[in-house]
Amino acid sequence: MNYTKQLRVLAFGLTATFLFLINPKQRDIQAQDDGPFVSQQQYERWQEELSNWGRWGPDDELGALNLITAEKRREAASLVKSGVTVSLARTADMVESIDNPCPIEWEMINASPRGASDRIIYRCIHGAGTTHIDGFAHRFFDGKMWNGVEMANTVTMEEGAKVNDVLTMKDGIVTRGVLYDIPKLKGVDYLETGYRITVADLEAWEELSGVKVGSGDAMLLRWGRWVRRELDGTFDTWAEAAGFDNMVIPWLRERDIAILGWEAPGYTPRPEGDLPTLALHDFALTMLGVHLIDRSDLDALAEMAEQQNRWEFMLTIAPLPIPNGTGSPVNLSLIHI
Repeated sequence: MNYTKQLRVLAFGLTATFLFLINPKQRDIQAQDDGPFVSQQQYERWQEELSNWGRWGPDDELGALNLITAEKRREAASLVKSGVTVSLARTADMVESIDNPCPIEWEMINASPRGASDRIIYRCIHGAGTTHIDGFAHRFFDGKMWNGVEMANTVTMEEGAKVNDVLTMKDGIVTRGVLYDIPKLKGVDYLETGYRITVADLEAWEELSGVKVGSGDAMLLRWGRWVRRELDGTFDTWAEAAGFDNMVIPWLRERDIAILGWEAPGYTPRPEGDLPTLALHDFALTMLGVHLIDRSDLDALAEMAEQQNRWEFMLTIAPLPIPNGTGSPVNLSLIHI
């Protein structure tokens, strides 16, 4: 672990220790009283009741990005006070591990006194170790993607995604970003395996931080994945993650967010009878039209936010202009504080 990371992890640890001292109940804060799970029938009903299909016209490919108006961008720009920038992307990882089974490939192809060139290969844009944005052509419900478009003949092995690809975001995204730091709320370094973040958790954070996400905003959810990796080593995020309870789906629809960024796409392990791990991931992307930033690294942002006691920022995202692509690596560009 490098020196900067050591200081960051120590800071998180000291914060948690302090909260434990002032509130002994923090020791049991993650002892969760399992509420009801979303049934398959309820999930299917929500697909009818909460869907945004057709909201911006039958041919729309932007989804909730339509909520990011010129006024929303001006609002985001007004949040810049100190001009500090922080990346929300994980540094590209070339080492294969249990939580990065598909690392990037890098090699130098030329190095001479006149210059140098290299080659970078992303074998899996949607891999577990790469911070990326999902296009609408990434996931489907019964063969239908965002806005009811049939994937048959529109997403093929030969031509890729001819509809709802990431090229729709070529002009970039600028909006208000709001951080929900649930480990800070709970006074812990990271949330335990299988913890389900509820609406009650989200609204408790809003009361603590004094900010809440709204129409056209980017919601950034932190549960401490990367701190756990630094403290405990690599782990299988498909089997040992915390994340949103599926019961938050109507809450997300009500808040009308445009972007959702997180460190992992769902909580695991899943109890018997529960919906699949990507249930909320797929609902947000396909039914709500909310683009997703998967595998974000929000630790530096959390540290900066705590230093400045500010949890809302201007967020800029610049996906690569990949024709027919279902996703793109991103640096989330930067947060401007």
